[in-house]
Amino acid sequence: MNVIRKTDIRSLIVANQVFCLDDTRMLNPVINSLFPSILRQLCQLLCVLLLAVTLLVSSLSLSVLPAHASLTDDRYDGNIFPLYAGNGSLIPPRVTLAQALERSDRPAILSFYVDDSSDCKQYSTVLTQLDAYYGRAADLIFMSVDSLPFKDDYTSTEAGYYYKGYVPQTLIFNQDGDVVLDEIGQVPFEKMDDILRKLFDLLPRSESVELKRRIVNEVNVELVPEQKD
Repeated sequence: MNVIRKTDIRSLIVANQVFCLDDTRMLNPVINSLFPSILRQLCQLLCVLLLAVTLLVSSLSLSVLPAHASLTDDRYDGNIFPLYAGNGSLIPPRVTLAQALERSDRPAILSFYVDDSSDCKQYSTVLTQLDAYYGRAADLIFMSVDSLPFKDDYTSTEAGYYYKGYVPQTLIFNQDGDVVLDEIGQVPFEKMDDILRKLFDLLPRSESVELKRRIVNEVNVELVPEQKD
Protein backbone atom coordinates (compact mmCIF):
# COMPACT_ATOMS: atom_id res chain seq x y z
CA MET A 1 0.00 0.00 0.00
CA ASN A 2 1.47 3.31 -1.03
CA VAL A 3 1.51 6.10 1.50
CA ILE A 4 1.42 9.68 0.33
CA ARG A 5 3.38 11.94 2.54
CA LYS A 6 2.53 15.58 3.24
CA THR A 7 5.57 16.69 1.30
CA ASP A 8 4.34 14.72 -1.73
CA ILE A 9 0.90 16.32 -1.49
CA ARG A 10 2.45 19.80 -1.38
CA SER A 11 4.55 18.98 -4.41
CA LEU A 12 1.55 17.65 -6.28
CA ILE A 13 -0.52 20.78 -5.52
CA VAL A 14 2.29 23.06 -6.57
CA ALA A 15 2.86 21.10 -9.75
CA ASN A 16 -0.85 21.19 -10.57
CA GLN A 17 -0.99 24.95 -10.04
CA VAL A 18 1.94 25.44 -12.34
CA PHE A 19 0.32 23.22 -14.95
CA CYS A 20 -2.96 25.11 -14.76
CA LEU A 21 -1.15 28.41 -15.03
CA ASP A 22 0.74 27.27 -18.08
CA ASP A 23 -2.47 25.87 -19.63
CA THR A 24 -4.24 29.19 -19.12
CA ARG A 25 -1.43 31.07 -20.78
CA MET A 26 -1.74 28.75 -23.74
CA LEU A 27 -5.51 29.39 -24.01
CA ASN A 28 -5.27 33.19 -23.73
CA PRO A 29 -4.57 33.79 -27.47
CA VAL A 30 -7.52 31.58 -28.41
CA ILE A 31 -9.86 33.45 -26.03
CA ASN A 32 -8.62 36.82 -27.24
CA SER A 33 -9.24 35.84 -30.86
CA LEU A 34 -12.73 34.52 -30.15
CA PHE A 35 -13.94 37.44 -28.02
CA PRO A 36 -14.29 40.03 -30.86
CA SER A 37 -16.23 37.51 -32.95
CA ILE A 38 -18.61 36.72 -30.07
CA LEU A 39 -19.07 40.40 -29.30
CA ARG A 40 -19.83 41.13 -32.96
CA GLN A 41 -22.43 38.35 -33.06
CA LEU A 42 -24.07 39.67 -29.90
CA CYS A 43 -24.28 43.17 -31.42
CA GLN A 44 -25.82 41.80 -34.61
CA LEU A 45 -28.36 39.83 -32.58
CA LEU A 46 -29.22 42.94 -30.59
CA CYS A 47 -29.75 44.96 -33.81
CA VAL A 48 -32.03 42.27 -35.22
CA LEU A 49 -34.10 42.25 -32.03
CA LEU A 50 -34.40 46.06 -32.05
CA LEU A 51 -35.48 46.01 -35.70
CA ALA A 52 -38.09 43.34 -35.00
CA VAL A 53 -39.50 45.33 -32.08
CA THR A 54 -39.63 48.50 -34.22
CA LEU A 55 -41.49 46.73 -37.04
CA LEU A 56 -43.92 45.17 -34.58
CA VAL A 57 -44.71 48.52 -32.98
CA SER A 58 -45.14 50.16 -36.42
CA SER A 59 -47.50 47.44 -37.67
CA LEU A 60 -49.59 47.68 -34.52
CA SER A 61 -49.85 51.46 -34.79
CA LEU A 62 -50.92 51.22 -38.45
CA SER A 63 -53.50 48.54 -37.75
CA VAL A 64 -55.37 50.74 -35.30
CA LEU A 65 -55.67 53.73 -37.62
CA PRO A 66 -59.35 54.37 -38.45
CA ALA A 67 -60.49 53.90 -42.05
CA HIS A 68 -61.62 57.21 -43.45
CA ALA A 69 -62.85 58.09 -46.92
CA SER A 70 -63.30 61.72 -47.87
CA LEU A 71 -64.63 63.53 -50.91
CA THR A 72 -62.56 66.62 -50.25
CA ASP A 73 -58.99 65.37 -50.54
CA ASP A 74 -56.78 63.86 -53.22
CA ARG A 75 -55.98 60.74 -51.25
CA TYR A 76 -56.41 57.30 -52.78
CA ASP A 77 -59.16 55.42 -50.94
CA GLY A 78 -60.03 52.83 -53.59
CA ASN A 79 -62.03 52.90 -56.79
CA ILE A 80 -64.29 55.96 -56.68
CA PHE A 81 -67.38 54.40 -58.26
CA PRO A 82 -68.24 51.72 -55.68
CA LEU A 83 -66.93 53.87 -52.85
CA TYR A 84 -68.47 57.27 -53.59
CA ALA A 85 -71.08 56.67 -56.30
CA GLY A 86 -72.38 53.36 -54.97
CA ASN A 87 -72.09 51.70 -58.38
CA GLY A 88 -69.18 49.35 -58.88
CA SER A 89 -70.76 47.84 -62.01
CA LEU A 90 -69.53 50.78 -64.09
CA ILE A 91 -65.95 49.55 -63.82
CA PRO A 92 -64.58 48.13 -66.04
CA PRO A 93 -66.56 49.50 -69.03
CA ARG A 94 -68.83 47.01 -70.75
CA VAL A 95 -67.61 48.02 -74.21
CA THR A 96 -64.56 49.73 -75.69
CA LEU A 97 -64.78 53.06 -77.44
CA ALA A 98 -64.18 51.37 -80.79
CA GLN A 99 -67.12 49.03 -80.20
CA ALA A 100 -69.33 51.94 -79.12
CA LEU A 101 -68.48 54.02 -82.19
CA GLU A 102 -69.37 51.12 -84.47
CA ARG A 103 -72.98 51.30 -83.28
CA SER A 104 -75.14 53.77 -85.15
CA ASP A 105 -78.21 53.44 -82.94
CA ARG A 106 -76.88 54.85 -79.67
CA PRO A 107 -74.63 57.64 -78.44
CA ALA A 108 -71.55 57.11 -76.27
CA ILE A 109 -70.31 58.90 -73.16
CA LEU A 110 -66.59 58.82 -72.44
CA SER A 111 -65.20 60.16 -69.18
CA PHE A 112 -61.63 60.16 -67.88
CA TYR A 113 -60.87 60.03 -64.16
CA VAL A 114 -58.31 59.09 -61.51
CA ASP A 115 -59.06 57.59 -58.11
CA ASP A 116 -56.93 60.07 -56.13
CA SER A 117 -58.69 63.29 -57.17
CA SER A 118 -61.31 65.07 -55.07
CA ASP A 119 -62.90 66.46 -58.25
CA CYS A 120 -63.28 62.97 -59.70
CA LYS A 121 -64.62 61.63 -56.41
CA GLN A 122 -67.37 64.24 -56.37
CA TYR A 123 -68.03 63.89 -60.10
CA SER A 124 -68.54 60.13 -59.83
CA THR A 125 -72.04 60.71 -58.41
CA VAL A 126 -72.97 62.68 -61.53
CA LEU A 127 -71.67 59.93 -63.80
CA THR A 128 -73.60 57.26 -61.96
CA GLN A 129 -76.75 59.36 -62.39
CA LEU A 130 -76.08 59.31 -66.14
CA ASP A 131 -76.01 55.54 -65.89
CA ALA A 132 -79.30 55.54 -64.01
CA TYR A 133 -81.07 57.54 -66.72
CA TYR A 134 -79.21 56.60 -69.90
CA GLY A 135 -77.27 53.44 -69.09
CA ARG A 136 -79.54 51.22 -71.18
CA ALA A 137 -79.78 53.57 -74.16
CA ALA A 138 -76.18 54.82 -74.40
CA ASP A 139 -72.72 53.31 -74.05
CA LEU A 140 -71.00 54.63 -70.91
CA ILE A 141 -67.21 54.32 -70.91
CA PHE A 142 -65.52 55.59 -67.76
CA MET A 143 -61.76 55.26 -68.15
CA SER A 144 -59.10 55.53 -65.48
CA VAL A 145 -56.21 57.53 -66.90
CA ASP A 146 -53.83 55.01 -65.35
CA SER A 147 -55.27 52.30 -67.61
CA LEU A 148 -54.49 54.16 -70.84
CA PRO A 149 -51.66 52.52 -72.81
CA PHE A 150 -48.47 54.52 -73.29
CA LYS A 151 -48.33 55.28 -77.00
CA ASP A 152 -47.04 58.08 -79.19
CA ASP A 153 -50.11 58.02 -81.41
CA TYR A 154 -53.70 56.89 -81.02
CA THR A 155 -56.40 56.29 -83.58
CA SER A 156 -59.73 58.11 -83.37
CA THR A 157 -61.37 54.93 -82.08
CA GLU A 158 -59.08 54.78 -79.03
CA ALA A 159 -59.86 56.62 -75.80
CA GLY A 160 -56.33 58.02 -75.50
CA TYR A 161 -56.88 59.99 -78.71
CA TYR A 162 -59.28 62.33 -76.90
CA TYR A 163 -57.51 62.67 -73.54
CA LYS A 164 -56.19 66.21 -72.93
CA GLY A 165 -54.19 65.59 -69.77
CA TYR A 166 -56.73 66.79 -67.20
CA VAL A 167 -59.38 65.06 -65.09
CA PRO A 168 -62.24 64.79 -65.00
CA GLN A 169 -62.82 65.11 -68.74
CA THR A 170 -66.11 64.11 -70.36
CA LEU A 171 -67.06 63.61 -74.01
CA ILE A 172 -70.40 62.78 -75.60
CA PHE A 173 -70.52 61.21 -79.06
CA ASN A 174 -73.73 61.24 -81.09
CA GLN A 175 -75.04 58.26 -83.01
CA ASP A 176 -72.80 59.14 -85.98
CA GLY A 177 -69.65 59.12 -83.81
CA ASP A 178 -69.23 62.89 -83.79
CA VAL A 179 -68.15 64.68 -80.60
CA VAL A 180 -70.95 66.95 -79.40
CA LEU A 181 -69.48 67.67 -75.96
CA ASP A 182 -65.86 67.79 -74.79
CA GLU A 183 -65.32 69.50 -71.45
CA ILE A 184 -62.79 69.38 -68.62
CA GLY A 185 -63.99 69.59 -65.05
CA GLN A 186 -67.24 68.63 -63.37
CA VAL A 187 -69.88 68.98 -66.05
CA PRO A 188 -73.35 69.49 -64.52
CA PHE A 189 -75.77 66.64 -65.03
CA GLU A 190 -78.31 69.09 -66.39
CA LYS A 191 -76.01 70.16 -69.22
CA MET A 192 -75.34 66.59 -70.34
CA ASP A 193 -79.00 65.72 -69.89
CA ASP A 194 -80.00 68.52 -72.26
CA ILE A 195 -77.62 67.20 -74.92
CA LEU A 196 -78.77 63.62 -74.51
CA ARG A 197 -82.42 64.68 -74.66
CA LYS A 198 -81.76 66.18 -78.07
CA LEU A 199 -79.93 63.08 -79.26
CA PHE A 200 -82.84 60.87 -78.17
CA ASP A 201 -85.46 63.36 -79.35
CA LEU A 202 -86.94 63.65 -75.86
CA LEU A 203 -88.89 66.52 -74.36
CA PRO A 204 -86.72 69.44 -73.32
CA ARG A 205 -86.10 70.02 -69.65
CA SER A 206 -88.54 72.94 -69.50
CA GLU A 207 -91.37 70.61 -70.52
CA SER A 208 -90.34 67.68 -68.36
CA VAL A 209 -89.92 66.89 -64.68
CA GLU A 210 -87.26 69.05 -63.06
CA LEU A 211 -84.59 67.16 -61.14
CA LYS A 212 -83.04 68.50 -57.99
CA ARG A 213 -79.89 67.35 -56.21
CA ARG A 214 -80.47 65.70 -52.84
CA ILE A 215 -77.71 64.76 -50.41
CA VAL A 216 -78.11 61.12 -49.40
CA ASN A 217 -75.23 61.08 -46.93
CA GLU A 218 -71.79 62.61 -46.54
CA VAL A 219 -70.59 60.73 -49.63
CA ASN A 220 -73.45 60.27 -52.09
CA VAL A 221 -75.77 62.68 -53.90
CA GLU A 222 -78.76 61.75 -56.06
CA LEU A 223 -81.18 63.56 -58.36
CA VAL A 224 -84.88 63.45 -57.46
CA PRO A 225 -87.97 65.17 -58.87
CA GLU A 226 -88.34 68.64 -57.44
CA GLN A 227 -91.33 69.12 -55.18
CA LYS A 228 -93.68 71.83 -56.38
CA ASP A 229 -94.92 74.26 -53.74
